[in-house]
Amino acid sequence: MSDLIPGGGNNTPTNVLAKQGVTAIGGIVGGVVLMIIRALPSFIGLIAGVIVGVVGIGGAMSKERDDRKLGLLTAVAGGLAVLSRIPIKPLAALSGTLLGISALGLLAVGVWNGIKFIRGLKGRS
Repeated sequence: MSDLIPGGGNNTPTNVLAKQGVTAIGGIVGGVVLMIIRALPSFIGLIAGVIVGVVGIGGAMSKERDDRKLGLLTAVAGGLAVLSRIPIKPLAALSGTLLGISALGLLAVGVWNGIKFIRGLKGRS
């Protein structure tokens, strides 16, 4: 019977594809934004970090569990951006390093989910 179904009947459900697509875009955009924040001059980077932190706190107060997780991670990223701009050298260096690792991690998650999303779409055709 599965010979009659295109793709051998191994279609990825629509809700899984949608989640993978949104995660891919969010991860890639989030990673790029963190890299840009890290590259900004001190004062502008400080303001951008505060804005990201406030947006993250707003997301952390959401009713949806996934939105709360994303909001908490965004708030932490904003906090790291702020900490990386303070004049205490060891703390600024550590938080700057963690901010860079976070940016690379978000990019990796975004690319991985993008690959899974594209594979799922190809399996549907």
